Amino acid sequence: MKRFFILMLLCSAAMTAVAQSKADILVSYESNSRNWESDSMKTGRMSLLANARESKYFNDLSLWSDSLSATPEGKKQLQQIIMAACMTRTADGGMSFDMRKGPVKKVHTYVFTKPADNTLRYYSRLANNHCFYDETLDEQQWQIGDSTQTILGYECIKAETDYHGRRWTAWFAPEIPMPYGPWKLHGLPGLILKAVADNGDGYIATGIEKTERIISPMYSADDYSKVDRKKALADHEYFLNNRESIMQAEHGGSVTFKYDINARPKYDAAKYALEPDYK
Repeated sequence: MKRFFILMLLCSAAMTAVAQSKADILVSYESNSRNWESDSMKTGRMSLLANARESKYFNDLSLWSDSLSATPEGKKQLQQIIMAACMTRTADGGMSFDMRKGPVKKVHTYVFTKPADNTLRYYSRLANNHCFYDETLDEQQWQIGDSTQTILGYECIKAETDYHGRRWTAWFAPEIPMPYGPWKLHGLPGLILKAVADNGDGYIATGIEKTERIISPMYSADDYSKVDRKKALADHEYFLNNRESIMQAEHGGSVTFKYDINARPKYDAAKYALEPDYK
């Protein structure tokens, strides 16, 4: 069955331009990263849609939210859905809101990769600004080893690279001949099913399936400004460490907080950032 699955992938790569926007596979990943404010590990869910020509890495809830927000009608519908999920009537006839109950977008990362164009485009929200930047695909130079590990039934080969200030160890599946992986990782002769950075952050595939989902372009792309990667990351660090004073300055000092802002830990890029080379 696995051989049949791979054969289907290879055959679909030769289809005409009519189907170029359709994915061949959908990969689900579990992401693991350390929360810098609590210094505890947090787990997330991400997806990768890919065919032989391109890939798109994203969070499904964020994609759903952004697809609705792309039109005035959809934005109104999304607000109604969130309101219904988060609002609770109190005994005295009032209302309370708990945004944790609703389908609220928390992940802002999108990565689009096109090997033929030698490009990677990264979208996110940094320093409270919607932004994007481009990279060439030759920034990751992998050293392939001889160690193996079985993941989801595929024999994966170990590879390592230095990328933007982190040492990454990955395991890729040659049986799935696509040069993609989680986040911005790419360039190996097989799909990356597991990757771990030297700070402990990482990703592992939890499922692979054949699909014909559309690899849609970025919703509301005009709302994103092009930035320099290193400067944007430096600005983001400054924002994280000074957001209370920034908010107070924006609102004339009228903002109050339920916690001691002086006791909040500082963001340490060397420990938490996936790309600490901006320091």
